[in-house]
Amino acid sequence: MFNLIFEINKNKSTFVIQKSLFVLANLITSKTRLRLLVKFFINAANEGYLRGLATEMHENTNAIRKELNNLAEAGYILRVEQDSKVIYRANKLHPFFSLLQQIVRKHIGLDDIIEAVVTRIGEVKRVFLIGDYAKGIDSGLLEVVIEGGLIHEQYLDQLKEKVENEIHKTIIFQVTQRFEGDGLLIFEQE
Repeated sequence: MFNLIFEINKNKSTFVIQKSLFVLANLITSKTRLRLLVKFFINAANEGYLRGLATEMHENTNAIRKELNNLAEAGYILRVEQDSKVIYRANKLHPFFSLLQQIVRKHIGLDDIIEAVVTRIGEVKRVFLIGDYAKGIDSGLLEVVIEGGLIHEQYLDQLKEKVENEIHKTIIFQVTQRFEGDGLLIFEQE
């Protein structure tokens, strides 16, 4: 995302384009709502129930219930009764589903990681998100698996610090020839 800044110097005006981190927290002021959006829209397979979400997010059940009701009322998430529990999950049929996924991924910094990794470090075949963020937990620790051949790991280490400073999160990169584990596929070479 780019911000356009208008600077006025004594006798002349200039425009400066400055790259900035997409901060969803400025738009959505409820931290609980933001955490729920990350939970359900980073990975459409994520789901949860009231008490489980409250425990996972270290929030009281009333705050979680209020935001779940707001999101369900707007149609962004679905409420499904299952085994005497109400399970919540993203509404994949909502017209804004794809847009919300893109916004959440931008908020987390996945776009910056993909751009940096895929274009600069070698023969990347696939990139997976694992750990907390794949489960929808906004912990500040991004675990990324890079699958491919001839990956420039020294350059990746240099890139890691730069991207961490841009997205304000800690990143752990794992490089492998073939990834067999569970994770959220976020890039695949065509």
